[in-house]
Amino acid sequence: MSDLAAAPAAARPNLNGLWVAPPLIVLALSFLYPLALIARSAVLGETGAPDWSGVLATLDSRPFLNALLNTGEIAVASTAGCLALGLALALILAFVPFPGAPLAARLIDTFIALPTFLITLAFTFLYGSAGILNGALTQGFGLAEPPVHFLYSAWGVILAEVTVYSPFVLRPLLAAFSLIDQSQIEVAGLLGARPWRIVRSVILPAALPAAIAGGSLCLLLTVNEFGIVLFIGAKGVITLPLLIYDKAIQESDYQAACVIAIVNVALSLGLFGLYRVAARRLGG
Repeated sequence: MSDLAAAPAAARPNLNGLWVAPPLIVLALSFLYPLALIARSAVLGETGAPDWSGVLATLDSRPFLNALLNTGEIAVASTAGCLALGLALALILAFVPFPGAPLAARLIDTFIALPTFLITLAFTFLYGSAGILNGALTQGFGLAEPPVHFLYSAWGVILAEVTVYSPFVLRPLLAAFSLIDQSQIEVAGLLGARPWRIVRSVILPAALPAAIAGGSLCLLLTVNEFGIVLFIGAKGVITLPLLIYDKAIQESDYQAACVIAIVNVALSLGLFGLYRVAARRLGG
């Protein structure tokens, strides 16, 4: 009897692995299929036949090369600014006790939830041609023209991105600082080490994985930033996302837009891999 009861159970198919099917289907429909359509449109010309000359012409064009250079320069500069500002804020919030430090950290975190164009709009009111700063300088010194114009340049884009994305560096740094043994800092202070040497020898080595993780995430986000660049409208500052928009919407050159989009996706995936490696190192 026991053998007869066990036979149907043994014959049942193993369905434990089927739970992966729904997420794979969602991934294929939401990401892989649209990406395949973009890749197909990048390779095929208007006739529907492979058009590699169009691909090479796009990759060798001056607008694409300038956009690639602008994207890299702005992303690297913004990431460096995020690291510098995030590190300074994290050191102050973690090791310089003052009333309201937790509230200040929460207020800084709110920048993560805000749309990027709101920060850019606020900067327009502050630093724009008719903004508060230019208005005060023009009236105070009797100037005929507004003296501050950096907002409508690559520096304005960098400043906005640093303001928006610095919390992505601040958060992991604060988490890393909370794991530092305070006795090490106290011993270093008792031995006569100056504050900067304590930061350099004790704090920064422990925070390096967090800084790498936060910095690589900022690099990924700034490479793909579109709203800030579009809203500021800096003359001559065209990045890859903005060039894709121009090619697709303004010029209706969908093959060139898809070619540039594939480059942008490849760059983003590479940076995401860097972020995952850094995050894994931080967690391990």
